[in-house]
Amino acid sequence: MKAALVVIVPAAIAAIASAWLVRRSLSVRLHDESARVGRAEDALRLQQRSTEEGRAVQDLILSSMEEGVLLFDGAGRAVFANAPLSRHLGAAPTELRALLPIELQKAVRRTARSGTPSRLVTEVGAPTRWVRASCTPMGDDGSVLVVVRDVTKARRLDAIRRDFVANASHELKTPAASIQAASETLLHAATEDPDAVPRFATQLDREARRLSRIVADLLDLSRLEAGSELADGVRLDAILREEAQRLQEQSRVADVALAIETDEPPAVKGSPRDLSLLVRNLLDNAVNYTKPGGRVTASVTYDDGGVELRVADTGIGIPSRDLPRIFERFYRVDRARSRETGGTGLGLAIVKHVAENHGGVVRVASELGRGTTFVVVLPRGDRPA
Repeated sequence: MKAALVVIVPAAIAAIASAWLVRRSLSVRLHDESARVGRAEDALRLQQRSTEEGRAVQDLILSSMEEGVLLFDGAGRAVFANAPLSRHLGAAPTELRALLPIELQKAVRRTARSGTPSRLVTEVGAPTRWVRASCTPMGDDGSVLVVVRDVTKARRLDAIRRDFVANASHELKTPAASIQAASETLLHAATEDPDAVPRFATQLDREARRLSRIVADLLDLSRLEAGSELADGVRLDAILREEAQRLQEQSRVADVALAIETDEPPAVKGSPRDLSLLVRNLLDNAVNYTKPGGRVTASVTYDDGGVELRVADTGIGIPSRDLPRIFERFYRVDRARSRETGGTGLGLAIVKHVAENHGGVVRVASELGRGTTFVVVLPRGDRPA
């Protein structure tokens, strides 16, 4: 009996141990499987989070671009558009047939059909702006990537450059031709008509001075476009008095009274040379366009808004239709009068550049036949930076 029990007990223990081992093995496998599933889920979540973060970074980058980006799939659906696109085109289309302007829509269709890139420059919106668009195929299924950039400013600058070259050539050609004609006539008059020599010599001198002034103004304007070198402690009232003193003889000959008023304003941060150009051009214009018996008053005052230079005249005035354009290069309200006074058409463009280089603004008010007032406001130099 005992022998049988001895045999049975180890067998039971072995069976129990075997069952426990089976259960443990199964538990380990289940735990391992669960761990693998957990790791897969964690990896999936991590990948999803990484994808979302990557997409967020991508969207942030694309939205901060100057260019508008638009992607069409092969079916003509817009599957992506960044924020700048709406600014450039007015709205982001949801499908190709809603894309405007029509010229751009045609370019996208052409690229989708041919599989080759296309580019165009076209007008959009109101007021009119110009955009440059490039269409690039993104696969064999007809997907097209459109990149749009606003080139309105660049086209405007190109137009300004072309006009500038044309106007400068014309302005330089006129006195150069006059100088040539006067010098040729002077050569003949020296022997054939000596009494005419002083008249032609005077004309030659006048045209040479005019040519020299045009060249000097062109050089000043070119230099000002690169900015002004600003120094502390520049007294605008002192510059005004100095420039007014230079014009005393000119104003006396023109029979125009020139009055100066200042109240010892604070100094400004500026370029004495460039501020002298600004004051000189404003005073010169005021005297030249004021009839005999008239008056020019120039003053420098200040308040919390800044230091203000005001030049007012009782001259011929400026028509309201011309006011928006008077600061353009070579723009003249009265071309005959300007040539008579030796004007180059660049003076007010110089004034505007100097004011802007100093962080200031220039304004004008005028009434035809009653006079004109120019006001330049510059930041006070006694304020902390």
